[in-house]
Amino acid sequence: MRMSNRITGFQTSPIRRLVPLSRKAEERGIHVIHLNIGQPDIKTPKEAIDAIRSYDKPYIAYGISEGDYELRRALVKYYEKFGITDITPENIMITTGASEAFQFVFLTLCDPYDEFIVPEPYYTNVATFANVCMVKLSPVTSSSSNGFILPSIDAFEDKINKKTMGILLCSPNNPTGHIYSQKELKAILELCKKHDIFLVVDEVYREFCYDNKKFTSILSFPEYADRIICIDSFSKRFSMCGARVGAIVTKNREFLDNAIKMAQARLCPPNVAQLAAVAALNAPDSYVKDVVAEYEKRRNLLVGMVQKIEGVRVNMPKGAFYFIADLPVDDAEKFAVFMLKDFSYKGATVMFAPAEDFYWTHGLGRSQARFAYVLNEDELEMAAECLKEGLKAYRKEVMHI
Repeated sequence: MRMSNRITGFQTSPIRRLVPLSRKAEERGIHVIHLNIGQPDIKTPKEAIDAIRSYDKPYIAYGISEGDYELRRALVKYYEKFGITDITPENIMITTGASEAFQFVFLTLCDPYDEFIVPEPYYTNVATFANVCMVKLSPVTSSSSNGFILPSIDAFEDKINKKTMGILLCSPNNPTGHIYSQKELKAILELCKKHDIFLVVDEVYREFCYDNKKFTSILSFPEYADRIICIDSFSKRFSMCGARVGAIVTKNREFLDNAIKMAQARLCPPNVAQLAAVAALNAPDSYVKDVVAEYEKRRNLLVGMVQKIEGVRVNMPKGAFYFIADLPVDDAEKFAVFMLKDFSYKGATVMFAPAEDFYWTHGLGRSQARFAYVLNEDELEMAAECLKEGLKAYRKEVMHI
């Protein structure tokens, strides 16, 4: 039976598609260290878990389509901690994770075959969200040679045409770890104003900034509020990936009035999970502070060890909990398969995400991989050792070097 042309054009996730191989490796008794996915091993705030356990209503009812009012009010107070004082609950729509937020943005702003400009490499699932909505991504390439800084404004402007509806950024960036500066964001906003398009910024990793690096939220530019859309999530900040609670934040009333049509069609975001999200926002500030300090230690350990591996090139990420590494291999996906099917070191191997599908431009990223430093330091140390020994074996046995 024939499937739709739409679905056959989709890529499978480079983050998840090798999972069957990892399961087979585990069945053989191999300890697989999962650095392929941003699933933290840090405990969710006790307050959030307790909120779920204490749910005492006789049934789980539908909620309101734009999200629980108490949660939106709690988010307003949360943003005030970042000096953003002009957001109200009416500026916030709760979504089923950031994934739904991306789709709502594309479907609200774009007709089929409209375009969004995005720096590559980007969060790979953005390509799937765009394909679902029949939106074309127009890439502007950033480079590992300069730490994946924002490409020039001219490079963005060269991509703008009558089909362009907006620019999409992620800061701190998944997968590169780069953080865009106030100056960079202001320049992009000026470009958006000049061409009357939107700027959408994924700020899911807002707190995860290291080396005293300052984060600038897109919400801190009120003079451009009519063209700003912020995407947020509870998944990483509070280690609640499976709760699937995200948010769209914007002062553009017309956008929200139209996006609510889709929110109503899917009825409501997860109701009990929203109670957990409210409780997480009421956790002590020390929770997130301690989590960020822990990730900075993990970053320093793993990146420091990987940088010492012969032939590997990696920049020290400024934020989030990922980095892109240039590997001395012919094809990072073939190497990833080798690591899961044909290699182990001291009973372990490491799983990572080949980076080619983090690019829209064909052929880019083929020898790169994304690593997520979300596990404890013992696991990360073993992962680096496995990577070092695995590269030696692959280059000798497969590449014959």
